[in-house]
Amino acid sequence: MYDSSFLIKLVQAKMPFGKYKDRFVTDLPVHYLEWFQREGFPPGKLGQQLSTMYEIKTNGLEDILDPIKKKYRWNRLQ
Repeated sequence: MYDSSFLIKLVQAKMPFGKYKDRFVTDLPVHYLEWFQREGFPPGKLGQQLSTMYEIKTNGLEDILDPIKKKYRWNRLQ
């Protein structure tokens, strides 16, 4: 069954390490996601979020996240 909160958590998630630490996962550059695709995504929730963003960005679907960002991202910034 699909977890509808996954996309909300995705737009609120920040990269916890590396060159792009503290950047929103949805704002990571494609080349960084491509590197993870080649080298392997980390295990767990972060890996799922990164692989989802890889698929979204490489398929040109970023616009589907815009309304979710507008509605839910501010909660994380407060």
